[in-house]
Amino acid sequence: MPIEPVLILQLALLGLATGFLAGLLGIGGGMIMVPFISVFLSARGVTPGLAVKMAIATSMATIIFTSVSSVRAHHKKKAVRWDIVRSLAPGIVLGAMLASVGVFALLKGALLYFVFGGFVAFSAVQMFLDKKPAPTRQLPGTVGLLGAGGAIGFLSGLVGAGGGFISVPFMTWCNIAIHNAVATSAALGFPIALANVVGYIISGQGLTDLPPYSFGYLWLPALVVIASCSVLMAPVGARAAHALPVKKLKRAFAVVLFVLALYMLNRGVGAIGA
Repeated sequence: MPIEPVLILQLALLGLATGFLAGLLGIGGGMIMVPFISVFLSARGVTPGLAVKMAIATSMATIIFTSVSSVRAHHKKKAVRWDIVRSLAPGIVLGAMLASVGVFALLKGALLYFVFGGFVAFSAVQMFLDKKPAPTRQLPGTVGLLGAGGAIGFLSGLVGAGGGFISVPFMTWCNIAIHNAVATSAALGFPIALANVVGYIISGQGLTDLPPYSFGYLWLPALVVIASCSVLMAPVGARAAHALPVKKLKRAFAVVLFVLALYMLNRGVGAIGA
């Protein structure tokens, strides 16, 4: 079954938009990709439940490529806190594997959407108002960072996001400068995505109702087109991030968080009626 030219164009535009946002705000773009990919799959006869799972898995896979492209631009600006990346990565991998191999295949409830929506809305308000953290607050110790990484990896794996919606507010709450937090979040997207994608492939084996060109829960046409376009725009977004004042960058990130919160709350309402 050939891939329609219109679908390729739609996926390319989606990739360009999410790549720019990945570089600008340190997010993987999953909350933007997931609803669109779900619609594309549903239009091709994939059941709603499977379409959402495949959209989450595919959007996460694109973050592997977007993260590499984005972090190279941030690294040139010496903005990535590699010490934080090394401290959070072990917990991220453990949390991601737990979510993608186990919980992801079983999760059906609506409660998680409301919990996430409330948390993200709270984070957005804090950033939009430019709330200042306690000046003495610092990053937690080894155990605390392991737990924080586990939470970031686990929650990201359930919703197909690169973790920026959690890691950026967490780091700024610990008095990490916003530009460093955004750049470091982009670097964290790689271990988050890699661990989760391995889990999605494993947990998707044996499914019989997958559409053509699928590999586990991954939908390969979307992955190839979106990733190819997103890597072109991620460096552009990263350069824009370093050109913006801190307050404007925080408010731009807050707007994205508000949209994300509304999306998740709406999904929760829809899941109750499903």
